[in-house]
Amino acid sequence: MRDCSKNRAGFDRVLMAVAATFLTVSATSALAQTDPPRNSAAELAIDAAIPRPEPANVPPPTASDFKPDATASVPDAAKTTEPKITEKAAEPKPSDVVTAPAAATPPAEATATPAAEPVKAASNVPPADQPVADKLRELMGAKASRYFERKGERAAVEKFYTAREFAPLWTQAGTVTASAKGVIARLKDAAAEGLNAADYPVPDFTAAATPDALAEAEMKLTASMLDYARQAQSGRMHWSQVSADILYPEHPTDPAEVLANVTSAKDASAALDGYNPPHKLYRELKAKLAELRGQGEGPVVQIAEGPALAFKAATKKQPAVAPEDSRVPQLRAKLGVTANADDTHYDAKVAEAVRKFQESAELKVTGVLDDRTVKAINSPKRDRQIDAVIVNMERWRWLPRQLGAASLGNAYVILNIPDFTLKVMQNGAQVWTTRVVTGKPGQHATPLLTETMKFITVNPTWNVPPSIIYNEYLPALQQDPTVLQRMGLKLERARDGSIHISQPPGEANALGRIRFNFPNKFLVYQHDTPDKNLFAKEERAFSHGCMRVQNPDVYASTLLNITMPNDKYTPEKIRSMYGHSEIDIKFPTAIPVNITYQTAFVDDAGKLQLRKDIYGRDAQMLALLKNTRGKDMENVVARANPSYTRPSGSALPSNVAYNSDYGSSGPSFFERLFGGPSPAPAPPGRRQQPQQRW
Repeated sequence: MRDCSKNRAGFDRVLMAVAATFLTVSATSALAQTDPPRNSAAELAIDAAIPRPEPANVPPPTASDFKPDATASVPDAAKTTEPKITEKAAEPKPSDVVTAPAAATPPAEATATPAAEPVKAASNVPPADQPVADKLRELMGAKASRYFERKGERAAVEKFYTAREFAPLWTQAGTVTASAKGVIARLKDAAAEGLNAADYPVPDFTAAATPDALAEAEMKLTASMLDYARQAQSGRMHWSQVSADILYPEHPTDPAEVLANVTSAKDASAALDGYNPPHKLYRELKAKLAELRGQGEGPVVQIAEGPALAFKAATKKQPAVAPEDSRVPQLRAKLGVTANADDTHYDAKVAEAVRKFQESAELKVTGVLDDRTVKAINSPKRDRQIDAVIVNMERWRWLPRQLGAASLGNAYVILNIPDFTLKVMQNGAQVWTTRVVTGKPGQHATPLLTETMKFITVNPTWNVPPSIIYNEYLPALQQDPTVLQRMGLKLERARDGSIHISQPPGEANALGRIRFNFPNKFLVYQHDTPDKNLFAKEERAFSHGCMRVQNPDVYASTLLNITMPNDKYTPEKIRSMYGHSEIDIKFPTAIPVNITYQTAFVDDAGKLQLRKDIYGRDAQMLALLKNTRGKDMENVVARANPSYTRPSGSALPSNVAYNSDYGSSGPSFFERLFGGPSPAPAPPGRRQQPQQRW
């Protein structure tokens, strides 16, 4: 065993001698060079003298373990300005030289002989894919805008391919990858999601025989994939293109995230499908769309009249009977039977498709193609139902991915305008529902929005909007100066001459006993009403934008029990607060309120329900979906909806901010008293500030 103490003392003497030698050289060099090079001999000696922990079970080194370092940094005599040293310094013995650590190798500018050429990093691209990678590098230059119109997408794609040294993603050695096959399958099946497969063209990789063609196909498939993800998540159109009174939170896709997510997934098709809405009602509409199409989209064809066709399965005594008819190929196309598309035999698969159609059309399920079934297949009503389903699937893309508050068991309120119903949902189930009155078609339409309800007000005061004051109340006062007093309204005149009319809390208040507050730029809310008779009507579009709730006391207790379960609110407890003073009850956690427009939905029994398009939203959207792309969308919307105005960046849309009709309430008491007076124009020059609606 070695004597560690003696070896250590000897090693220390070696280090001191080497350090002294190096420091002498460094001091001489400093006479002409104030900034010594990095990793000089002196620095290396100092680094070597710093104690370091020794590895376990390894004996300490001795002086004989050190050998001269042939790669130590030495100043270049041809480049240095040091004065010549006339006295030759004693050369250290081999045992006195310390080898510099490999990590301390000086940079290129400090070496005596710089490298002639930089060493090129080895490429990670397989040699078979390198020609395609080179072409992709070229396409990412000035030609990238041909494939990616959006600047953000171009930047994300360039960064993505640069990180992989432009190696192709969708092919390997010219062969289509599994990820590419998954993406292509999803794009071709876009119609099942209510999208248009023609919007996501799929390149023909089998015809791409050259690196140029493969690179071109690579870019096209990447572009189609990003288009699909963006439109599947946010919609084929932006809600602002339909109407100025729609406002949902933006949830655009991140192209970098899409690229990373789809390309790293085990199942690229499923990953891309994940950008479609996750909502249960959306998935139900998707299933109904498949039923209406007979499990396939199919072209618009008319099945001719003819003899009834019936398939008979084989028995022990006789083989299967599949009658032949020239109409069968059209029937296959209409019902989406892709197998043997040109076969004229009415076989088992065709009969099964007919049975499914009969079930969805509420016909007697026989599997026989009779006259009644042919008429139902050819019915324009069926096509209108398909259109309604597709339009409503599109609107689901506008809504937030999570409708409720996670901390409250994903609780939320959803109000469907065309169905005139409001539902409270929690943990995926309906907690409570009631009837509502919504806005009249036209300028009083209830807006579509998502906001959060923060509190409710018991015994609210109604501040009459300026539009009602000028259009309804002032004309009524001209007919009867005592009408305000008789209706319990309070009139105040400000110093600037403006008039303010309010209605104090009470049973006759226009807002009823409770107001449900979810602050929003449209100034609408939900509230009680003294006009209970309107809830008995099937179509209940009578208000000026706000939503009247049939059972506000039950609604209030339901919401309060979700947000404050320990306080045990009941409808009776709510009614005990009724009086003449406003009471605000704040929610510890706000509840999301989603106001939707569902003209097609699936009820609890699994039946497709269709509602009247009271605001003409479906017609506007179909005009966009069927007839236009890109910049032409604005013109089509304007033709379908003459009152359309694209929203500006202001707090309220441009056709809303100071419109005398937008902030109004109604139907007013004066309409009931006087049969609806003719609107009177507002005083000239007066700028009417938007106020709460009713």
